[in-house]
Amino acid sequence: MISFLQVIFIIAIIGMAVALGIASYRIIKGPTLHDKIVALDAFGVMLMGTIGIFSVLLDTPYLIVVIMIIGMLGAVGTVAMAKFLEKGWVIDHDRDPDD
Repeated sequence: MISFLQVIFIIAIIGMAVALGIASYRIIKGPTLHDKIVALDAFGVMLMGTIGIFSVLLDTPYLIVVIMIIGMLGAVGTVAMAKFLEKGWVIDHDRDPDD
């Protein structure tokens, strides 16, 4: 028999799937590159939430590592893309030590 909490988790997963679909549309059809980056960051956060719900629903702690890896990659990717949009490059090879 399905418990009330499992029904809530299934409804949450369906809601997250809809939100992931909307974010995917914005990633593909975003009018500017800034919109696409924000949608990609939101996609990563929603993906972490979805995996967290699955982790609780399946009663396993092993998916927490996957959530942490997605979070780290998402944060580094967002910072790198923001720097690229601001300056035009990510890694500056011509740094002057006097600056």
